[in-house]
Amino acid sequence: MSLGKITVEGSARHVHVTKEALAALFGEGYELHNKRELSQPGQYLTEEKVRVEGPRGGMDRVSILGPERKNVQVEISLTDARTLGIETPVRESGDIAGSGACRIVGPAGSLDITEGVIAAKRHIHLRPEDAQALGVANGQLCSVRVGGERGLVFNEVVVRVSPSFMPAMHIDYDEVNAAGLAGNAEGEIIV
Repeated sequence: MSLGKITVEGSARHVHVTKEALAALFGEGYELHNKRELSQPGQYLTEEKVRVEGPRGGMDRVSILGPERKNVQVEISLTDARTLGIETPVRESGDIAGSGACRIVGPAGSLDITEGVIAAKRHIHLRPEDAQALGVANGQLCSVRVGGERGLVFNEVVVRVSPSFMPAMHIDYDEVNAAGLAGNAEGEIIV
């Protein structure tokens, strides 16, 4: 049964930093520079880039997203995880306990984290009124169908509800490529 449509956005690999991590990577007193706003209010892509290293190698020019957070978190795809050799669980953002470890390298220094590397669980951001209109609740799992030449159904999509959200589904680029999506696409929420 179709519940309604949702914009589907790809989320590239990125890092969230604390104030202390930012100082370690870029120098004491350094501040993030907003390059452009993201779809979720208050979230932005920064000008700053770092290198993420694992046992098998590194990836340069990984974006930092702002604003600063209370924990360092590195979000990569499972393909990235295999390339870097990092044990990476699929988790909701913020659920980092016991997750992967890596080294983050910036222009002023590096930071070794013992946990914080995850592959973000596919999810839908909704405001309370959107969730009510669609008949879904915070934490509920649903499925989303996308069309096209490589159309498919994404299962186990977690619904996240907050008055500070704008409606959008986020998937990583492994998932974007599997479905053959280009740019923002439209999906149909189904149960």
